[in-house]
Amino acid sequence: MPKRRRSTEDYIVGWVCALPIELAAAAQMLDEEHEDPPPDRTDNNLYTLGRIGYHNVVIACLPAGQIGTNSAAAVAMQMKSRFRSIRFSLLVGIGGGVPTADSDIRLGDVVVSQPHMQHGGVVQYDLGKTEVDGHYTRTGFLNTPPTVLLNALAKLQANHYRGRTSLPTYLLAFDALPAFRREKAGADILFQPIYNHAGGATCEYCSREKLVERAPRTSQEVVLHYGTIASGNQVMKDGVTRDRLNAELGGVLCFEMEAAGLMNNFPCLVIRGICDYADTHKNKEWQPYAAATAAACGKEILSVIPAADVAQAQTVDQVIAVTPAPCLLPFGKNPHFVGRETQLKTLETSLSSTEDFQQLAIWGLGGCGKTAIALEFAYRIKEKYPGRAVFWIPAISRDSFEKAYRDIGTVLDIPGVTDDKADVKRLVKTRLDNEDFGEWLMIVDNADDLDILFEKLDDSSNTARLFDYLPRSRKGSIVFTTRTRKAAVYQVDNNILALGELSEVEAKEVLGKRLIQKNQLNDNKVVHEFLKLLAFLPLAIVQAVAFLNENDIQISEYISLYKDTEENRLDLLSQDFEDQTRYRETKNPVAITWYISFEQIQKQDPLAADYLSFMACVARESIPTSLLPSERSTITQKKAIGTLTAYAFVVSRQQPQKQEQEAVVGEACFDVHRLVHLATRNWLRSHGQWPVWINKAMMRLVDIVPFGDHETREVWVAYLPHAIHVATLPDLPKTEAWTSLLDRIGGCQDSLGQYKAAEGTHQQILRIRRKDLGKQHPDTLISMNNVAQALSDQGKYIEAEKMHQETLALRKKVLGTEHPDTLVSMDNIAQALGSQGKYVEAEKMHRETLALDKKVSGAEHPGTLISMNNIALVLSGQGKYVEAEKMHREELALRKKVSGIEHPHTLISMSNIGLALNGQGKDVEAEKMHQETLALRKKVLGTEHPDTLVSMSNIARALNSQGRYIEAEKMHRETLALRKKVSGAEHPDTLISMNNVALALSGQRKYVEAKKMHQEELALRKKVSGTEHPHTLISMNNMALVLSDQGKYVEGAEMHQETLALRKKVLGTEHPDTLISMSNLAIALSDQGKYVEGAEMHQETLALRKKVLGTEHPDTLISMSNLAIALSGQGKYIEAEKMHRETLALRQKVLGTEHPDTLKSMRNVARVLSKARNDEVSVS
Repeated sequence: MPKRRRSTEDYIVGWVCALPIELAAAAQMLDEEHEDPPPDRTDNNLYTLGRIGYHNVVIACLPAGQIGTNSAAAVAMQMKSRFRSIRFSLLVGIGGGVPTADSDIRLGDVVVSQPHMQHGGVVQYDLGKTEVDGHYTRTGFLNTPPTVLLNALAKLQANHYRGRTSLPTYLLAFDALPAFRREKAGADILFQPIYNHAGGATCEYCSREKLVERAPRTSQEVVLHYGTIASGNQVMKDGVTRDRLNAELGGVLCFEMEAAGLMNNFPCLVIRGICDYADTHKNKEWQPYAAATAAACGKEILSVIPAADVAQAQTVDQVIAVTPAPCLLPFGKNPHFVGRETQLKTLETSLSSTEDFQQLAIWGLGGCGKTAIALEFAYRIKEKYPGRAVFWIPAISRDSFEKAYRDIGTVLDIPGVTDDKADVKRLVKTRLDNEDFGEWLMIVDNADDLDILFEKLDDSSNTARLFDYLPRSRKGSIVFTTRTRKAAVYQVDNNILALGELSEVEAKEVLGKRLIQKNQLNDNKVVHEFLKLLAFLPLAIVQAVAFLNENDIQISEYISLYKDTEENRLDLLSQDFEDQTRYRETKNPVAITWYISFEQIQKQDPLAADYLSFMACVARESIPTSLLPSERSTITQKKAIGTLTAYAFVVSRQQPQKQEQEAVVGEACFDVHRLVHLATRNWLRSHGQWPVWINKAMMRLVDIVPFGDHETREVWVAYLPHAIHVATLPDLPKTEAWTSLLDRIGGCQDSLGQYKAAEGTHQQILRIRRKDLGKQHPDTLISMNNVAQALSDQGKYIEAEKMHQETLALRKKVLGTEHPDTLVSMDNIAQALGSQGKYVEAEKMHRETLALDKKVSGAEHPGTLISMNNIALVLSGQGKYVEAEKMHREELALRKKVSGIEHPHTLISMSNIGLALNGQGKDVEAEKMHQETLALRKKVLGTEHPDTLVSMSNIARALNSQGRYIEAEKMHRETLALRKKVSGAEHPDTLISMNNVALALSGQRKYVEAKKMHQEELALRKKVSGTEHPHTLISMNNMALVLSDQGKYVEGAEMHQETLALRKKVLGTEHPDTLISMSNLAIALSDQGKYVEGAEMHQETLALRKKVLGTEHPDTLISMSNLAIALSGQGKYIEAEKMHRETLALRQKVLGTEHPDTLKSMRNVARVLSKARNDEVSVS
């Protein structure tokens, strides 16, 4: 019968084969064969035409010897150009099976491509980047088969479940062709993957001991398998590689070489008869039968598709017009990605225009998620704009860049791209530069190394740089990711998206997405601490969660491990983990990614590397520029710091977090990233550089840190945290330089009022000096003196006195009785005695010191004048204000003569005279003296010097004593503000000012405000000095007084009781402060109407004050006055009057007739007489 001729428009199904044997099998399936089409000079294909069922089919075979994805694509493209009515195609032939426990694939079985997991039915396994072990990681995705074919598969499978199959019938057509029969194929044997073929055309020489035992099939029926087919340009013939790729790709059923060339440009279904197991035992014995089973399957699929469905389907050209554009991405969509919505919106907004070329760089610290956000953005673009092509270029190396371009050229089917001599980069650029190509997005990832993108590839060319091969089209956009700002600027100028750490909410979402034990997220405090330790850095969080999941431990356990030792922290940050969204050849641990950056910095900017090494040794926050090793060129220094900020290793600190840590005014400060700081130390250790750099840091600090004087305060407050950090490094050798650094730290801590810390530092120095220099060395004795002073500053007066006594004894022995240092120790003992209220002993010691000072140094020596000042102060402590004033004036006269009127020591003498006048009740004169002192101090020392602020405080106190409370409050508040600025909110002097403000408020009867201020001050006292420090107890006393002023007598009394108990414990029963508490408690009892108890307490206080302070001490006279008031409260007016008159007489004698306390006694006498008369009138 002659063959029919039909129009090319009549053919609606394409059928592509790779081998002649496949073509023969396909032709055998035709129900009717048609006449060949007329020749066409533009079409090199040879076609076999015919009908299968209701469908006219056109069959084409690849040219002999030209197999692979490119040849398949070329044949398919010419077929669809010639036969424009084709709706879809079948790619039918043979393939290598992948037998697994899940898929019992046998030779002669058929595999049909069907979407599975993340694949569309076919995956191109060799489209991607070459790994270190020689295999590929895919970077592209292929389309799924058309819906009409997927529907046919569903119906076919349903038929098979019901036992309805035509395969055996269709296979009968091959009975006339003996070569295609099953019995001709031979035995179906499978060898172990690791066992290689022993040689020969067949496996007759291979060991049967290496066979895989499989249960025999009950029948010889052909089994169909549905799932993913792996396609590539190389023959798969290695069992180990086959199984590894199967695992990496998530499970494939067979390997072949043509499908990837068709899927994106020629909608088709792939059908493969299994002819071997894709291993070294591959041969051709099963090829004919496998081709026959595949062809029979193809015919059965067509038989279940109604002709009407095919007629209604779109043609290939119509499908391609709406088919998603090419998308080459190295990783699947990250199911764990969360957050970064603001940045993603910025990306989309910045790159939304298709009217002009757009480019942007994502810049941030290694591990902050640059690749992750770029990948998420790419997938969102792919989903939102299917017609926009998406490409990914790993700029890790020149090879990875060029491999990505070759992949793009392959996917785009650019003519000539497969030629070994082709300039692939130029071909790809030319294609994407052409606006006819359409819209595209290109991600250039890891563009950190400027040498890779910007160095010339060929010295003879002026433009041969990889960067020059990046396309520029009005319809295109490029996103770079880089960990260095310098690279970002080179790439895109100023269109940079800086990517920082995650917000806490985002970080918690990342944790929640990956953590197995979700219940741990309920502990917000632990989660916050965990995320803070990891600096809210995405890679660090992912790495830590992997550790949690793999080891089944709690977040709290991880925190404990992390905090335990620095070695633990480094170990945790260096733990490797599996991440499907990171390149295989790159190391995943966060610490490793920074080592790479650090080595790049060493190569690019050695000074920057030195600075980072130095910064790793000091505290990581608030590093002043002046702390860094000196560099002659300011420009070189700025460039080095710029390099570190460009890598986001350090950031500029705009505002210091704490006043105490401010740097020199106007100086730039920097913070090192928390985890980078840790990782850099480990890098230095691993390279043997740690001892070198910590010694450099120590020597630098010894050179620049002063001893804590006010004049250099702005300098040393910035350096102190770094000095402490370096001095406490466990690896630092305990040299003389280390001791010198500690000495400076101790002096600074003293000046800051950090007395407990200062004691610890001085004790450390003392232990070292005793060991290295001996107990009697002068430097050891200086350390003993410093420890004693720190104890005294903490209110530990007894311990301080003991230490001073030991120092004095040693100084007398070593230096002699009259040595200046010996006299200093005598003075210090006297001050310790005075602090304990032992004024008589203190005065005696001071006078002995004065006598020796005069003998040794002369009457006008500064040391002698200090001794005079100390005697005057102890006289004031005894209430001998007139004598004290006289001594201060003598000292002042000598100071003016020796040092001049404006010398700071002269001004101290003037200030002390003012205080002595205060003690005498001469508040107006005192105020005048303090005003003069203040004016001179402002002139000489400056407005913010601590001594200037003392004068301001003294003026305010004088105003308060005059009842000018509003003026006093204003002055105290000014002083308080300046002390907070100069010394910090927690300095003891600042707390004194807070107390003074509260007292001025009480004087105005603003008790609520006063109480609030006292409470704040008391809380700070407890925090800074401890519950039992004498200054804390003063604050408690003042709080009790304001409670009583509010009429809360019970609460006031309870507070006084508590204060009294603590003062007895800390200071002793007879200390003047203890007696103040007794007096105040007695008053509080009287205020409650408990006059008897109050009187008894006053009697006890009076007796102790007479014993300790003497009969005429002002405090003793206060007790007498208080006792008289208590007696009056009991109606004992005669006894009260007598006591008031005795008090009046003594006050007139001691304080003078015009002293406020004397005048108060006069009023008390008058008041008690008035009460007595009133009571007499009432009785009569």
